[in-house]
Amino acid sequence: MSSRRPKLILVYEPENACFERLVADGHVPGRAAEIASYLAQSTDIAPEFDALAAACQTRGLSFAPVALDDAANLLAGEDPKTTLVWTLTDGIAYFRGGAAPALARLNGLKLLGADDALFALCQDKFRSGAVLGALGLPVPQSGLARDGRWLVEPPASPAGWFVKPSRLGAKIGIWPDSRSRDLGHALELSRRVFAAYRDDVVVQPYVTGRNARASFLGLNPDTGVEALGIVFVESGSDFQTMEHSLALYGDTGEAARAAGTYAEPVLLPVAASQPRADARIRGIAQSLIAGLGLRDVFSVDFRIEADDSIHLIEFEVCPGLPCFDFRAYCRTQWQMGLADAMAATAASRFFASPTK
Repeated sequence: MSSRRPKLILVYEPENACFERLVADGHVPGRAAEIASYLAQSTDIAPEFDALAAACQTRGLSFAPVALDDAANLLAGEDPKTTLVWTLTDGIAYFRGGAAPALARLNGLKLLGADDALFALCQDKFRSGAVLGALGLPVPQSGLARDGRWLVEPPASPAGWFVKPSRLGAKIGIWPDSRSRDLGHALELSRRVFAAYRDDVVVQPYVTGRNARASFLGLNPDTGVEALGIVFVESGSDFQTMEHSLALYGDTGEAARAAGTYAEPVLLPVAASQPRADARIRGIAQSLIAGLGLRDVFSVDFRIEADDSIHLIEFEVCPGLPCFDFRAYCRTQWQMGLADAMAATAASRFFASPTK
């Protein structure tokens, strides 16, 4: 190993940079602000950069947070033997974080997390659903619509359909009427999404059950699915909307805290009430690791029925690290706060033990 001190570089895309780029591209400012809110984790983690630097220092690392627009120049000058790149935010369309792992690979740098191919896949719900289905995983079959026209018709569904944007995140473009009882309404939702965000929509059969999330952080390189944190996410509604999401993160979340109206969903361990479902989800996660290449840090969203039937909804290669659910996972699984968990994970990629 080089005599230089190992370094963790955290690459993130700021909300404001995304907002300004979207407005310059012709998006209405109000809609651009909604889209950029997906990057609120960059805003929320910034106050912890000093804590991250301190946690890294105690483990023999240096720490450098880098805005995405500065990443190309900075990464080009780093030493491949002593540099680890962790990408905080993904994106291939409205967001650009997927460029960071590609830049790391271009410069021969170590990467924590999935490779750039998965960054591109996870952001496109239609394509990722097709791949997950091909792997034999229990994902709802999707139709695809663009501005009121079917590109792929959805399957029949007596329970109706669920409509959501194909490439947007953080529940952007999901409204209270996103569960559709007829396909005419589904096409109307596609026109609304296209007008607001220029995106296609996936139209899936509506599935019953409770919302659940599996979070993973590989504190050590050999950490397996036993370290998954699998919880029901009880928000008091059948599904979270854009309004619900905006109220939890970034500036809107801070305003809600100040007003005393902030309310996080309740997290309940799935194993406590449905151990068979918990075991099935660990098996699905193992299939995602083996067949898709998920590693190091990720999350997967599910619907779980009372009979333990599992529906895989989507996966994330950049889970919201400063969000309430991932912080809770770090406390519960690793008995650490976020900064220490991140620093320990990075250190384990350089040293035999993350506690050194």
